[in-house]
Amino acid sequence: MDFSAKSKKQRNRQKNKKKQRLRLIIVIIGLLVAIGCFVYIFVFGNKVEDIIPIKDKKKLTIVDEDSNKRPIAVMYDNNVGNNAHAGLQESYITYEIIVEGGLTRIMAVFKDKDVDLIGPVRSSRHYFLDYALEGDSIYTHFGWSPEAQRSIKSLGVNNINGLNDSAPFWRERSIAAPHNVFTTTAKIYETAEDKGYSTETDDWKVLPLTTDKINLNKIKVKDEETGKKVKDPDLVKANEVVIPYSPRQTRSYEYDSDTKRYLRFMNGNAHTDKESGKQLSYKNIIIMKVANSNLDEKGRQDLDTVGSGEGYYITNGYVLPIEWSKASRKAKTKFTYKNGKKLKINDGNTFIQITPIDSDITIN
Repeated sequence: MDFSAKSKKQRNRQKNKKKQRLRLIIVIIGLLVAIGCFVYIFVFGNKVEDIIPIKDKKKLTIVDEDSNKRPIAVMYDNNVGNNAHAGLQESYITYEIIVEGGLTRIMAVFKDKDVDLIGPVRSSRHYFLDYALEGDSIYTHFGWSPEAQRSIKSLGVNNINGLNDSAPFWRERSIAAPHNVFTTTAKIYETAEDKGYSTETDDWKVLPLTTDKINLNKIKVKDEETGKKVKDPDLVKANEVVIPYSPRQTRSYEYDSDTKRYLRFMNGNAHTDKESGKQLSYKNIIIMKVANSNLDEKGRQDLDTVGSGEGYYITNGYVLPIEWSKASRKAKTKFTYKNGKKLKINDGNTFIQITPIDSDITIN
């Protein structure tokens, strides 16, 4: 009998048994750790991620999702040249709406950015309030129309008006009045605190911004005949967008495929920042068609902001028709594609062009 061979087999069996015991001990320890973690969670109320680290969710870059800093909505004079605006590039949402005389006015919404030059600041028109209220913004303006004055009071809007609150504003003497009023975010927040306004809100979210990359050319719809999913038949390339507000005022955009952003133009001229000289650019363009009408003998406008209507969402070189709805002046505007699916909007700054219904918009 070969005792050495037998002894070797016995040693191998003993080694295997030791390995099995070690594996069993490791499994038991792992189970005990897991049980201990969950017992700790239930007993002490801690979240799983406090004990077992998980991968951080990707967050928006255009705003700080963890910040409840209250937005600021500032009225901009738009009866100026294409290179007279300061701070617009820093706003995360910007609105443009028609006013009297076929002109337009702009409202820029700032959040989570310290902007040291904003303006020129101009007076309020009442329908801009309907969009400032959506994000619980501190509404900032210099003067008001009679209807805006009444609406600010009746709606309880936290506002800063240069006619009464001079502290946050100054005039640049090299520019003719009334187109020379400027301010900063820091001065606006300081004045808001002095007036007893809260500078925090948990109701600031307006647009359904997402960190997902929204490519309109990849959105599928169901073909009614075949039942298969196909590209939306309404999909059109959007390399150039032309938006006439009146015979006097036209806005346009050109798509820059390198930056995947839209360069903005006013009446055919590049819309540039007053300080940097750089052309303004935007990740998203939303066009909303909203009915307007004359309000008084001076030609001031009224808008049917409450209700529903049509429009377009433009991003990454493509456009799809959308629908909008708003239940009340203070309610947030809801956006859907024509098939009823909720709109998601790319992370980035957004320009909302609110146009007359009969505006002859060109997109190609």
